[in-house]
Amino acid sequence: MRIIFFLLTLNLPQLICAQIKPLNVIKSEFIFEQGKNFEQCHASTIEETQDGKLLISWFAGTQEGKNDVKIWGSIFDGTKWSEPQVWADGLSDNNSQYPCWNPVLFRKNQNSEIYLFYKVGPNPREWWGMMKTSIDNGRTWSNPIKLPDGFLGPIKNKPKELSDGTILYPSSVEITEDRWIAHIEITDQNIKNWKKYPINHKSSFNVIQPSILIHPDQNIQVLCRSKEGFIISSWSVDGGKTWSKLRKTNLINPNSGTDAIPVKDQFWIVYNPDLPGKDWWEGRSKLNIANSHDGMNWEKLFALENEAQGEFSYPTIFQDSKGFIHISYTYNRVNIKHIVINPND
Repeated sequence: MRIIFFLLTLNLPQLICAQIKPLNVIKSEFIFEQGKNFEQCHASTIEETQDGKLLISWFAGTQEGKNDVKIWGSIFDGTKWSEPQVWADGLSDNNSQYPCWNPVLFRKNQNSEIYLFYKVGPNPREWWGMMKTSIDNGRTWSNPIKLPDGFLGPIKNKPKELSDGTILYPSSVEITEDRWIAHIEITDQNIKNWKKYPINHKSSFNVIQPSILIHPDQNIQVLCRSKEGFIISSWSVDGGKTWSKLRKTNLINPNSGTDAIPVKDQFWIVYNPDLPGKDWWEGRSKLNIANSHDGMNWEKLFALENEAQGEFSYPTIFQDSKGFIHISYTYNRVNIKHIVINPND
């Protein structure tokens, strides 16, 4: 009788929540030995090689924005991550040294070559886009190539390759500390013929760092970080050339980076679920996964971090060829945390 009484006193939402099966996190790890090679790190990115190895990259040095900040990377061979190595630096043609920022790893469909996009410059208002390639799964990298003037490449999140080989790069510009705008850069399949398309620049929203979602009807959505306390969305029905007005989703966000991908018949986003604070780092002590069927209305799916203090930020989310979901993010600026989820369990 006591058991029956207990069940009857629970309300229906509690029963439903109790029956939801938690996500199957099959791995949670740090990428490297903390403090051995650099003092601070940030902004990770993940890619899979054609033969199934994982690459991860981030920027690191004494502190974000310092001239000794370089692009570092590591390779997972199926057993362990390799010792971090410098994959790119900010040495300019005139031998001036600048900080590096926001690496983005990318591999085209059915292609073995790996692209490493990153930014170099004194700050996000003056940086420029750079690119390297690897034909041996990240063991060695080509000489750096500067992107065409006025093009930055993917700012934080991955490009998307369309069925015709066209590649869309989610990009943005921090014109001043008070004005941000987003755009899409497009190339052909050979990473040539760069073109740029604005995302509602007349809007009063200040947005950067889009992620791209391609819906089943082939409409394209971007989800952007904003200064306005929400994740902001826009849509394209013509392959990324024109974009709808920017609109708020139902997700609050403290002006911090996010990333989103399709997973089975829905979409997942990784984000900090809080409102902006007085300082830029406030609101980054919690990190959630949410899911959605329409890209606008989201529900919390899982808490990756839930602390009173700390910085868990700049997530990247990626699905490998076996269907596993990989999420990496900045862990208090001293390490990169890597989570693996089996979405089929």
